[in-house]
Amino acid sequence: MAQRDMTQGPVREHMVRYATPLILGNFFQLSYNLVDSAIAGRFIGKDALAAEGTAAPIMNILILGISGLSVGAGVLMSEFFGAGERDKLKREMSTVLLFGLAFSLALVGLGLAFTRPLLLALAVPEEILDMTCVYVRIIFLGVPFTYFYNTLAAALKSVGDSKTPLKFLVFSSLLNGGLDIIFIGFLGFGIVCSATTTVIAEGASAVLSVGYIYWRIPELSLRPQEVRLDRPLLKRTLNYGAASSLQSCCQPIGKLLVQRCINALGVDAMAAFNAVTRIDEFATIPEQSIAQAITTFAAQHRGRGVRTRADRDRVYEGIRVGLRLELYYAVFICLVAELLQRPIMYLFVDADSSARTIAMGCEYLTLMGFLYFLPAMTNGFQGIFRGCGRMKVTLLCTFIQVSVRVVVSYFLVPVVGIIGFAVSSAIGWGLMLSFEASYYFYNKSRWERGLRPFGD
Repeated sequence: MAQRDMTQGPVREHMVRYATPLILGNFFQLSYNLVDSAIAGRFIGKDALAAEGTAAPIMNILILGISGLSVGAGVLMSEFFGAGERDKLKREMSTVLLFGLAFSLALVGLGLAFTRPLLLALAVPEEILDMTCVYVRIIFLGVPFTYFYNTLAAALKSVGDSKTPLKFLVFSSLLNGGLDIIFIGFLGFGIVCSATTTVIAEGASAVLSVGYIYWRIPELSLRPQEVRLDRPLLKRTLNYGAASSLQSCCQPIGKLLVQRCINALGVDAMAAFNAVTRIDEFATIPEQSIAQAITTFAAQHRGRGVRTRADRDRVYEGIRVGLRLELYYAVFICLVAELLQRPIMYLFVDADSSARTIAMGCEYLTLMGFLYFLPAMTNGFQGIFRGCGRMKVTLLCTFIQVSVRVVVSYFLVPVVGIIGFAVSSAIGWGLMLSFEASYYFYNKSRWERGLRPFGD
């Protein structure tokens, strides 16, 4: 049985079995950009690595904005599944897919039209401007595939199936890497091929998700007469999803603003920043997957109803398990950053021709490795708030963190280089964690005293 009802059975087993495929899935999701960047840097050159690094935050704004809508829909679908409301589950699925189709096509049109003005506004160096523009425009064509995969994956996760999206990510990541190695590594194609293989892999994951749902998950399979847009549900989805999308977009928007400071330091700094922020993604995005496990656990319980002391204790146990998983992962990624920083940099650039790039990257990772526990905890609390339906709180916390990071970076990066971004990140995460912890324990005390039902 692919579905997992987290309101019944052992809490630890549910959390670990649900979170593990999500973490592994994120590793493969991140390998898209990692493989593209590594192969571009090694076989095309550091200009291509810098170009893809500049493009990354632009595409992440789109991808995370789209996935934010999917997260909002996923919370509702988890509630409907937990409450046994299968008809609402299907209506939500249909609504979010129809809306997303129109939304993603509009994004493609806007992206193709405004790519070059945006890159000029970011002060992208002239020598890599055309290369970056072509790369971004091709990636834009894959936005509808990205939306459909993220929405279908959110639907599967809402019914407790986190393993199937992992399988599709494994396949599409291997496909992307294999095509890159063949066409760029062996045949010598350029950055156009790097973007095209990514779009092909994204399309494959979306098609596989559709086929699997119709084959194995009748609760989510839509018959032609069931495909309609439910306006009340759309309004509720946007209420959840808009806050989640804005929150998801805050991080790449912040990075995009900081990117202008990095670009002013030259191509070596841009290449180093692209490489090290790939490791940042390996730290923070899987931490968001563990938070997704907390979200699904809390949302399913919220849908069923948290009425008794035993119900509350079960939710608290799930939260504790999730936060411990966050810390365990933070320790792991810290060890990776501290022990393997130089081999990591060698993945992206040649040791002889890019010594300055490697040195900047190693200096950054030495500091940042010890800071990864901060986003681990902030993501854990974000998962709690999303599961309770408090999307605006998650948006506010993220806005605080990103705003502080950008402002401090504008002061530090021109003076100390890319390591200033690490310092600014630590300050932002620290303030965010203080706010989140205070808010959580205040509300927990009110739940304990019966002053507020769980999730309200």
